Amino acid sequence: MNTKRWNCVAAAMACVVLAGALAAQNKADEKEWVQLFNGKDLTGWTPKITGYEVGENFGNTFRVEDGLLKVRYDAYDKFNNRFGHLFHKDTFGYYVLGVEYRFVGEQSTGGPAWALRNSGAMIHGQPVGTMKKDQDFPISIEVQLLGGAGTGTRTTANLCTPGTNVVRDGKLFTTHCVNSSSKTYHGEEWVRVEVVVHGDGMIRHTIDGETVMSYEMPQIGGGSVSNHDPQVKRDGMLLKEGSISLQSESHPIDFRKVEILSLEGCMDPKAANYKRYFVKADNGKCKY
Repeated sequence: MNTKRWNCVAAAMACVVLAGALAAQNKADEKEWVQLFNGKDLTGWTPKITGYEVGENFGNTFRVEDGLLKVRYDAYDKFNNRFGHLFHKDTFGYYVLGVEYRFVGEQSTGGPAWALRNSGAMIHGQPVGTMKKDQDFPISIEVQLLGGAGTGTRTTANLCTPGTNVVRDGKLFTTHCVNSSSKTYHGEEWVRVEVVVHGDGMIRHTIDGETVMSYEMPQIGGGSVSNHDPQVKRDGMLLKEGSISLQSESHPIDFRKVEILSLEGCMDPKAANYKRYFVKADNGKCKY
């Protein structure tokens, strides 16, 4: 083989190797979101409404219509503090949660003033089966979702802590609710909030790629939860994982997407299912 021909072959081989490396890199960066809401029904979800047993969906509060997961109160005469939560069946520890929501219509009669255009995504929560019949909120970390009232400032992706505390700036933070740095979303526009969760370490609330709230070391403690089982509320216990649930707090809300990106998995770059965005290794899942 002459030198010129050999150089062409070598260049072609180098291109093949480079293409393979780029393909592997792209696959390692490709995000594999899993849909928790299937757009058809409530498969995989369990309702718990204050004053009712686990699984009883009073008034069809949580429903799926037109491909949306809806929270509605047309069967309520008055709200009467019947706070509800819709729990996903799985437990999560290291992940990114993505929710896309909008507030619609008018608040249920008798709903508290603070619950106007108010809902939430609860993370690191207790299992639905441990909720007492008359318990109002699950022991959890709440990513509070708020809509603007038409005028003024009202941030979203805030932090509330029913039966929990967190650490901020190196100190135990016991204030029940604190506002994020987000802008205000008035009207019925769709909003996407993502929550980055690293077990009992860092948690960040983000909108459009910008962090609007951050804290760490979520743990059981504090108040703002009633009629719970004292054996479940083990104050001081760090929360490494827990349930995810969506709230009903008296104002109609739609969810068009509830999805999760696992941050735990194979961290061996030689494996076919390696992801560069994983933060916790579970190399027992590696595929070669």
